[in-house]
Amino acid sequence: MKKRTVELVVVSDVHLGTYGCQAQEFLNYLNSIKPKTLILNGDIIDIWQFRKRYFPKAHLKVLKKIISLASKGTEVIYITGNHDEMLRKFSDTEMGNFKLVDKLVLELDGKKAWFFHGDIFDASIQNAKWLAKLGGWGYDLLILLNQLINWFLIRMGKEKFSLSKKIKNSVKKAVKYITDFENVAAELAVKNGYHYVVCGHIHQPQMRKYTDKNGSCIYFNSGDWIENLTSLEYHEQKWNLVHYEKDKMNVFEETIEENENLPITPEGLQATFMINHILGKP
Repeated sequence: MKKRTVELVVVSDVHLGTYGCQAQEFLNYLNSIKPKTLILNGDIIDIWQFRKRYFPKAHLKVLKKIISLASKGTEVIYITGNHDEMLRKFSDTEMGNFKLVDKLVLELDGKKAWFFHGDIFDASIQNAKWLAKLGGWGYDLLILLNQLINWFLIRMGKEKFSLSKKIKNSVKKAVKYITDFENVAAELAVKNGYHYVVCGHIHQPQMRKYTDKNGSCIYFNSGDWIENLTSLEYHEQKWNLVHYEKDKMNVFEETIEENENLPITPEGLQATFMINHILGKP
């Protein structure tokens, strides 16, 4: 399969180490692209719910693929999230083409882009972390139940559906939470003079223009690799929201136009050592 060359790829919320993680699909996607820069925008490894007894080969292959990309010239920037917050004690670590940071600002064709995971806006994480962790376990169980239901639906010749999406879309508070999250992130971006703000955390892929009395910006969310299987790609001054289509092994894209005013190296071995340290391997 011919790989697509992409200037910048942003992914988040892969949640390696959990039952809901679609690691093989994510690996397929990584194998289909040749990015100049790969931004991992938080919750890539789910350290909150990590179990030594559950870390399948496909999950490990994803980590090896990321290391391989870095060793072959891709700039890999890992932005910490809440589920991998343990990595924050290593923030500002730089090893060859691999960087670990808490937030990031890049200039893309003369326009400033602000990248961060987004958990700073989550009151449950800031004030009641135990509640957020309980919610994480509940979400993982919901995904497991959803996978079982979909298994039966497929064999009955019916279409799959997402329990969590149905719940989110039917509960007004959940919808309001997502909207508030997007508006707060965009408002801060406008105040700080950023043209783009790129988040993760809420598992809601999105790209939309935000405008208030102070100006405007474009808000992006890269979604997740549990249900939505989405990424953001920036290439030739255009942003694409890419959806991976699991059954057909291809991708389809939503595009936003930019003209609306708007072999293992020593560094790779070091990165491997850090990952093994996190996973508790010798």
